[in-house]
Amino acid sequence: MNTSTVTTAASLENVAKIFNQGATNEFVALEDVSLDIAENEFFTLLGPSGCGKTTLLRILAGFEHATRGSVEIFGDQVAHLPPNRRPVNTVFQHYALFPHLSVYENVGFALKMQGVDKAEINKTANEMLALVHMDAFADRKPDQLSGGQKQRVALARALAPHPKILLLDEPLSALDLKLRQAMRWELKALQRETGITFVFVTHDQDEALTMSDRIAVISQGHVQQLGSPTQIYEYPENRFVADFIGESNLIDIAIISAGKGIAEVEISDAGKITVETDVPLQKGDKATLSIRPERIVFYDKKSKENKSILPATVLSQAYLGNANEFRLTLGNSEIVARAPQGGVRGQLSYEPGTQIAIGFEPDAIRILRS
Repeated sequence: MNTSTVTTAASLENVAKIFNQGATNEFVALEDVSLDIAENEFFTLLGPSGCGKTTLLRILAGFEHATRGSVEIFGDQVAHLPPNRRPVNTVFQHYALFPHLSVYENVGFALKMQGVDKAEINKTANEMLALVHMDAFADRKPDQLSGGQKQRVALARALAPHPKILLLDEPLSALDLKLRQAMRWELKALQRETGITFVFVTHDQDEALTMSDRIAVISQGHVQQLGSPTQIYEYPENRFVADFIGESNLIDIAIISAGKGIAEVEISDAGKITVETDVPLQKGDKATLSIRPERIVFYDKKSKENKSILPATVLSQAYLGNANEFRLTLGNSEIVARAPQGGVRGQLSYEPGTQIAIGFEPDAIRILRS
């Protein structure tokens, strides 16, 4: 989405969170995190367990307080406000539904606590249940629902007070794979339909790439990269992002020569190639080449099509249904290449030990400073 034309929903500036500060077991969960999240954006905090993403979400919600830094929601400082006085609501990983209340009563609970009259509660609860396709289950108790149905009720309950921002803490992780995949599309459709800003926490790269307008990749309390799914996947800025998002071959290289936007690099025991890069490099630098498996091209080993073809040896092949996956040696590196099922330049398979040649799709290579 074009965030330059919309209001900023949440802004975090130089936010840090230190647990047990000053004690021997002091732990820095977040350090100098700065983010702007746009109104009506599906924004994802993505990273491995323990990276700080849930802590950041809890700071936005008011369940944790930043050790230092500024937290604003729609231009208002909220660092001093408790959760119930912030224009946000949270959907938790394990739903947190009241087991003794019906689906309808769960959805209307927050409105009842706010003193909303019965007619308005009835109208809103029914609207929210219809929105998540659970209106036929209004009289059931949570223990009579499947995991996916419970998740929909939790969403309806969180949306009922009409929060300006909906915070979602790994809400799909307890679901099985097929239901999780279906719920990704439902969540994205729900966000578009309501126009509410969603801030979504996950460790699942596929979830992040499928649903997000923008992604903040977090590791060890720092934002490693911020951008659209395409930017994050196709143009990783460092080794962590390249390795964490999807699958990437990371190959050690040496810089033979470098000019404006171009570098000649050597892959040990494999040869030299010329690549485009925006990374400032000098002759003799050590760096890392990042290439996605699906961006590797197979050639006849005698091809003279371009000077960036390199010799490789097939180690093994696996059939994936819609693709063939090959493990190759490239010089002293082992890499993975993936090609659509149906043939690679007319070649359906290669026996282990076969000598082949490979190249790379245009703009597919990223050079990362080591």
